[in-house]
Amino acid sequence: MTKNELKERVYAAIDRRAEEIVRLGERIRKHPELGFKEVKTARLIEETLAGIGLKPKTGLALTGVRAEAPGRAGDGPTFALLGELDALVVAGHPDGDPATGAAHACGHNAQVAALMGAAMGLLDARAFDALSGRVVFFAVPAEEYGDIEWRVAQARAGKLEFLGGKPELLRLGHFDDVDLSMMIHLTSRPEDGKTGVPASNNGCIVKTIRYVGRASHAGGAPHMGINALYAAQVGLTAVNAIRETFRDEDTIRVHPIITHGGSQVNVIPGEVRLETYVRGRTVDAILDAQKKVDRAFKAGALALGAKVEIETLPGYMPMACDQTMARHHEANAGALVGAEHYRQIGHRTGSTDMGDLSMVMPILHPYVGGATGSGHGADYKIVDPQLAYVTNAKALAAMAVDMLADGATGAREVLKAAKPPMTREQYLAFQRGLARRETYEG
Repeated sequence: MTKNELKERVYAAIDRRAEEIVRLGERIRKHPELGFKEVKTARLIEETLAGIGLKPKTGLALTGVRAEAPGRAGDGPTFALLGELDALVVAGHPDGDPATGAAHACGHNAQVAALMGAAMGLLDARAFDALSGRVVFFAVPAEEYGDIEWRVAQARAGKLEFLGGKPELLRLGHFDDVDLSMMIHLTSRPEDGKTGVPASNNGCIVKTIRYVGRASHAGGAPHMGINALYAAQVGLTAVNAIRETFRDEDTIRVHPIITHGGSQVNVIPGEVRLETYVRGRTVDAILDAQKKVDRAFKAGALALGAKVEIETLPGYMPMACDQTMARHHEANAGALVGAEHYRQIGHRTGSTDMGDLSMVMPILHPYVGGATGSGHGADYKIVDPQLAYVTNAKALAAMAVDMLADGATGAREVLKAAKPPMTREQYLAFQRGLARRETYEG
């Protein structure tokens, strides 16, 4: 049997499960959960994997779920297919959880449904009889780097070290036996076509900023206080003033939010807290920009005579897709959506922890359409379930065939050409070296 014939068998098997795959994705969409808290979603994935005959491991980096299926055609590399479990807080989203504000406004529910669909199709079609090596089906937590105060508290309690899902899984060794990996993200951008592969993505560093002033009566004795909110405002203004110093080619993005702005209106704020990312195209660009950002926040403390505590946390590394894997996905796009609907996507300025995996192994991170609205926006929704869930599943499964059929020649070709920039140990040392806390007295 040729690879194309095997793919057609897998596609047919996925089509027979199409309604089930869509229902699964919609069920996840209606019960969104935040990163490292995806308990119900993880349980659903565990039940689904067990129901198709696999033996999932659970509780990985708190909520991750992993199962594997060996090829029966011989030894070979291990190829991981991934899907992300988490939602994010989006004010005003019609499907938001009323208690947490969580909403699937980035399409992760489609990723996980497609991952399950790929597993169903490959198993139902008995594809593993023709594959070498192993396929890992891995539902991973916490790609959306939010809820930072809570995650920092979990780290201080010893439950986490890294605050993103894939970095934490890397640290814990759950990718040690994986040679190459991929996932497919939804896109709502018409210019991305029905599917496409980006050249690269920004990485980021994460910062928490705490201004400490002196509380006093806002009406009766404001002169006795040191207004931490005004210090923060000066710091934010200084951040805005340095934006023109960032080079266009470095695609720097800095976007702070105030998470605590004071205790009550008749008290001069004695404490104000902020969070921000510093994103950029390269590690060097990020490191240079974050020095300027720190300096700007210190200016706020200096202006008001306050104190500022700046904590720098490792974020996500810049991502680059493997070009050999990308060529396989492009070829599959012709059969799945038509070659005219495939796009070569340029550099994207968002960040993903697939960048961390790309530091230590060849990865692929395509996009598939089926959504409208603004990513991370209240108007984001899936409008083409067939494309978002079912075609997505077929594209993942097709790559498993491409990589592991014919004695895993596809994966071996990728691994022979790939040159990941770091070992796992080098990656962990670099990320740990970023973490620091600095206090500046104004």
